[in-house]
Amino acid sequence: MKTWNPLTPDRYRPLESNLTDTKPLIIDTEANPQDTLECAVQRLRASADLLKTLYCLSFKQADVEDIPHITHALYLLTQDGCDLLQVAQQQMLNWKAPA
Repeated sequence: MKTWNPLTPDRYRPLESNLTDTKPLIIDTEANPQDTLECAVQRLRASADLLKTLYCLSFKQADVEDIPHITHALYLLTQDGCDLLQVAQQQMLNWKAPA
């Protein structure tokens, strides 16, 4: 896992879940920290809800092809949520109260 260096001049940080060379999905490291945190919470809640569904699912009812689809969605939601949390944490550590 790559660690984010807040001292680099890059405003936009690519999501780790990008699987392409051009990294089209990014996080604006200068966005409002509250908005960044809310985005992270949304993704992690969705991931937790999906995981709960998977946990409660009877494998007798499920199609064997559903499991990879669910785990892929869980990976994307969880990884993006963690990336967003890391940026929000860094933003809040460097946060200065308005004068």
